[in-house]
Amino acid sequence: MSTARLRARVPSAVALGRAYLPRHRLAFHKIGRDGSAKCDIVSDDHAVGVHGVVFVIDLAERGMLDEAEGLGRGYGVQQVSVHASSGEPLDAFAYVATAVDPLLRPYAWYLHHVLAGAIEHALPHDYVAMIRDTVACDDPDRERHARELSIYVDRINNR
Repeated sequence: MSTARLRARVPSAVALGRAYLPRHRLAFHKIGRDGSAKCDIVSDDHAVGVHGVVFVIDLAERGMLDEAEGLGRGYGVQQVSVHASSGEPLDAFAYVATAVDPLLRPYAWYLHHVLAGAIEHALPHDYVAMIRDTVACDDPDRERHARELSIYVDRINNR
């Protein structure tokens, strides 16, 4: 959800705004290439729903995003119908985990990306709190940790 992180992957990304996907829940259980947990949206008729952000990207960059997200290597693509913040229905695509492990935890830097995006786009306070309360673990690769978080420093320095 972090605009800075998405633009680091696909520079054309522009946020259209907040959206809501009913009957789904957010889970940190997708097996990442680095061995940690990544986000997933799980269909669940009893769930309140998932809040998020809809972005538009240049179609020429779709392959770059698919590669960065791991399409075919832990994520598949699913068409979803979300409710825009205006209440209008909106068709979008989402990456959905194909390999999960409920015992995994996200690295702290990854959780920071998700939390930063939730705050940046003013998602509901209780939803932000739920993300903030997710148990994370330290990445043993300190260089990757620093590299991942450097996009926020770069963003501040380039204002």
